[in-house]
Amino acid sequence: MPFVTAGETDEGISAFIENDVTIFSENTTTIDMFGSAKYRNYKYGGDDHIAVVHTQKLSKFASIFITSAIHKKSYTGDFHYGKNFYAKDADKLNISLPTKNNKIDFDFMESFIDQIEAERIEKLDAYLEVSGLKNYTLTDEEEEVLRDFENQRFDEFNVIDIFNVKNSGNILSRDIIKNSGEVPYLCASSENNGVGSYISYNKNYIDKGNCVFIGGKTFVVSYQEKDFYSNDSHNLALYLKNGEINKSNQLYLATCVNKGLGYKYSWGDSISNRKIQTDKISLPIKNQKPNYKIMETLISAIQKLVIKDVVLYSEAKRR
Repeated sequence: MPFVTAGETDEGISAFIENDVTIFSENTTTIDMFGSAKYRNYKYGGDDHIAVVHTQKLSKFASIFITSAIHKKSYTGDFHYGKNFYAKDADKLNISLPTKNNKIDFDFMESFIDQIEAERIEKLDAYLEVSGLKNYTLTDEEEEVLRDFENQRFDEFNVIDIFNVKNSGNILSRDIIKNSGEVPYLCASSENNGVGSYISYNKNYIDKGNCVFIGGKTFVVSYQEKDFYSNDSHNLALYLKNGEINKSNQLYLATCVNKGLGYKYSWGDSISNRKIQTDKISLPIKNQKPNYKIMETLISAIQKLVIKDVVLYSEAKRR
């Protein structure tokens, strides 16, 4: 049973439990203490930090529309970390809904959400087609890697033996115009792969992409496929020295860096180019060298496993 609490991570689901708790119906809406509203299409339990709006007698699409209206009012408006939402505050929430003949227009809500869903499915289907992600069938090699990975040998390597490490550029947010161009502007955030905006700026300050990027002060690790601008020279760009350099093995390496070094660094003790010189990460090996091929194959297999449900969902919606 999903157990819902406050927060955005995993839609606020903190655990799956079998405890004897109050079970709320599917097709309902939760509002957490920060005012974040979420539609739930499944049964769940919840702690004292959430309030439940009983929309189960409405259609699914009408409930989703109302959830969005609540969220816009509570999360982006009246309530926040400094002013928490509680169930008793429900009477203070005044949301805006479409009307017809002085009555709430549920038909409009349903058709509106239905239209949005159809548009999103069409875009999703087009993206899956263009990106080649519609093929989720594992190859024999991918199945073998998944089956035998626990038996794979690993060894530790110095980070600087695997990567060329460089400090990124330093462009302050006050000096940019947001959404002024097409080059990613990285700000060491864990959201949106670290991209704060897309900007136009002096090309002399562009950092090369196809690298593992570390937000220096926050230790947020990501793979950056495209060339980018950076907001802080404490950020690090790690460029693979040897092997076939591609997106898949870089995604694997980004995870290794995150898991291998993340425990060491925090806001008060941030990573730096000097500190990383002595750091090590664990990698799969073949003939005593990093096995970049197996990294690539594993990521390809995981990608297919993850995308399979998305493809099936898209196909089902288009029937």
